[in-house]
Amino acid sequence: MTAPYRIFGSEMSPYSVKVRAWFRYKALPHLWLQRAWHSDEFKARARLPLIPLVITPDDRALQDSTPLIETLEAESPEPSIHPEDPALRFLSALIEEYGDEWGNKLMFHNRWHAEVDRRGAALGLARAFDPDGAPEAVGAAAEKIYERMVGRLHFTGSSPQTAPLIARYFDDLLAILEPHLAARKYLFGGRPAFADFGLAPQVYTMSQDPTSASALRVRAPNMLAWSFRMLEPRNDGPFESWDSLSETLTPLLANAGAFFLPWSRANSDALEAGEDSFSVNLPGGAYVQGPQKYHARSLIALRQKHAAAKGAPGLDAILAETGCLRWLE
Repeated sequence: MTAPYRIFGSEMSPYSVKVRAWFRYKALPHLWLQRAWHSDEFKARARLPLIPLVITPDDRALQDSTPLIETLEAESPEPSIHPEDPALRFLSALIEEYGDEWGNKLMFHNRWHAEVDRRGAALGLARAFDPDGAPEAVGAAAEKIYERMVGRLHFTGSSPQTAPLIARYFDDLLAILEPHLAARKYLFGGRPAFADFGLAPQVYTMSQDPTSASALRVRAPNMLAWSFRMLEPRNDGPFESWDSLSETLTPLLANAGAFFLPWSRANSDALEAGEDSFSVNLPGGAYVQGPQKYHARSLIALRQKHAAAKGAPGLDAILAETGCLRWLE
């Protein structure tokens, strides 16, 4: 019998939940291992101190959720997470990247900005590391996590100055996704696409924290239900055509074109120029933060995917209409 895949992750990590959802969709045998309970093995195999880590049956160690899924998707292509239409396939990849990078910005800010969220998240993470620990020990660990994670807010650009902007970005996402998901189970129709695996886990993780969870429950029940559906995704029908998706999916792509892609390009330009911080004018006001190397690499990968999709019927027209094209060329 072939050994199962081993996934080292955490329920509070959107990227871990993302990879686990892919394994569940593919019905591949796997073990879900809380990273906190398997620290020695994790440290021995991980190149980076980041979850998830997947150990394959042939003993490869894979990290970084997007290339990890892309590698394993090529090895287990059915049921596919990619629409056959090459234009839709790229749009799905674009939204997957939007979820990983822009959606994570919203999640991280919501988790670590307000005191009630900070305290709850810190205690939850501490309890995950020591589920049977005495209250005093868990409380002390929570304090250390609190200080470390609040100190990392600047890495995502969350600050007192940008907090009102990020709150607006979150409000916009609720308003965009709620009607789109009213008529379909997944972003591109009756089955999950790559896009769903990138964005839904960020929303699911936001459902764990008081402030964002309240907003989701009151204002976006369809969006919340979709994020939970993606914990056990199923093939319940075909991908839709652009004609049937366009009315309610166009606003999400336009949001990426107005916010995520200009921010991502500004981040890349700042790194290339050796700048310590950058400011990008987005709708609502200038967004200021320090540059992040990983985001620059992921933008390169996204632009390579766009170059490979060049000539797909209708693609560049959609990207131009939604303000995305200029940032991808």
